[in-house]
Amino acid sequence: MSRYTFGGDEHIFVEVDEAMTLEAFFVSLSMTNAVRDAGIKGVTEICPANASFQIKFDPDVIRPDDLLAELKRLEATAENADRVLDTRIIEIPVYYQDPWTHETLMRFRERHQEPNATDIEYAASINGFDSVEKFIEAHSGAPWFVSMVGFVSGLPFLYQMVDRPRQIKVPKYLRPRTDTPRLTVGYGGSFSCIYSVRGAGGYQMFGITPMPIFDPEQKVSYLNDFMVFFKPGDIVKFKPIDRKSYDAAVAEVQAGSFAPKSSSVRFSLDDYNADIDGTNAKLMGALYAD
Repeated sequence: MSRYTFGGDEHIFVEVDEAMTLEAFFVSLSMTNAVRDAGIKGVTEICPANASFQIKFDPDVIRPDDLLAELKRLEATAENADRVLDTRIIEIPVYYQDPWTHETLMRFRERHQEPNATDIEYAASINGFDSVEKFIEAHSGAPWFVSMVGFVSGLPFLYQMVDRPRQIKVPKYLRPRTDTPRLTVGYGGSFSCIYSVRGAGGYQMFGITPMPIFDPEQKVSYLNDFMVFFKPGDIVKFKPIDRKSYDAAVAEVQAGSFAPKSSSVRFSLDDYNADIDGTNAKLMGALYAD
């Protein structure tokens, strides 16, 4: 049973579950899609999150209690919704341990749990990996589910698609940084992310991608149609690259010739729960079929 809370006069917050699970995400996604498809008069904004969502509405058009009743009606339908999603899997190149995030993290060691280690060394250690290389293999070896886009424009929250015992867990900085390079691949709690813009941040910094994911001017070739690259339900596969490959990709982006590698896939939550590794292998097989 979801928990409903009014936020002032114009918002209803719906918490599907206290913990992030793909089951909770699918209910949240089904409910927000149902709200959109219902075309409820007075609803002005729908904001899905990891295991919750928020609805903004005009109280002069629809009474709060009436909207609440409509959402509860839709919940019963959403819980029985089809647990299959037509989506895409995308390869995101990552230059791990790059010089730019390294320079930044070294400026903020006094705010970190382990001042004598880099962010990725700390993450590898507390997750039981005997080397950074093994940690990178774990971070890049399985796909990730985009469960939310936001907080900062275009920033994806990425949920690791492995069983709970294998999920990476890393706390955020003790105190947030005042600087994070654009396109940093970060980690906080149980979520990875990609910083879409330069700015403050508290996630551990592991590397950087050459691939822009947010372009308000829409000059990047693959962002011509929409300024934000990711959407909830996307599946991501990180690919480790070196400095030479990073520089080449940056040059391709600038020339307008960079094309993110992706493939259309159908994701079944029931199939995933029955065989996580097998489902992941099929998803990655679709990405690298050519």
